[in-house]
Amino acid sequence: MNIIAIANQKGGCGKTTTAVNLAASLALSGHRTLLLDFDPQGHSTLGLGKELSTLNKTIYEVMVDGQTSISQTILDTQIDRLAIVPGSVLLGTLEFDLYPRIGKERILGDRLRQVDARYDYTIIDCPPQLSLLMVNALLACHYIVVTVQTHYYALEGLRSLLELVNIMRKRFHPCNARPLGLLMTFVEDRVGISRQVQQQLREHFGALVFDTVIHKNTRLAEAPSAGQPILTYAPNNRAAFEYRALAEEMKGRIKALEDHA
Repeated sequence: MNIIAIANQKGGCGKTTTAVNLAASLALSGHRTLLLDFDPQGHSTLGLGKELSTLNKTIYEVMVDGQTSISQTILDTQIDRLAIVPGSVLLGTLEFDLYPRIGKERILGDRLRQVDARYDYTIIDCPPQLSLLMVNALLACHYIVVTVQTHYYALEGLRSLLELVNIMRKRFHPCNARPLGLLMTFVEDRVGISRQVQQQLREHFGALVFDTVIHKNTRLAEAPSAGQPILTYAPNNRAAFEYRALAEEMKGRIKALEDHA
């Protein structure tokens, strides 16, 4: 199972939208896919039509209760081959709940190993801040996709996150996480600052930047209110084609890295 964290310490950069739609793209192309909502806001859960108030067990119980397995929290979705581990607002207290526990940084990775054979891909929707949740996600994953809004301040947050990954690879052994690519979101080709940030990212980070970009899109913004990814809400929309392209480009990068390992 390939575990991919969708991350950025900055909020509002298309992270959850990417997690939901990338997971849906993988499932619709035939892969057994698990979406793990690791953000206290629970927006990935809502984005797949699940009501947070009706859930008995979530990833929070898996993290704090040794008696709750991740399998007990997995829910089917309206898309074949796509399942979700729902999030919870209680994830916001996890830092305090796990404070005295030894090895608390690796709980998520340990739990995900229980379902390793059941899925081809697990997509983790990370919280928008550096925290114990983020550390668990980065230590559990194999690859990191960083969403970058094409606005000026996005560049500073991106550098901080990449520095964190390097620090963790030195501090924690093993730490297998490595950046798979930078995904530009909310792209507006006619807006000068958007074009400028795109150019700066490609000049500075080169091949690390995905060829695929996600354009600002009204239908894409509407889809979560219907509890659907764009791929089922408006399958012929430009954003649906872009997320399908992203899934294929991501799979190609993973294969290339594995072939050279």
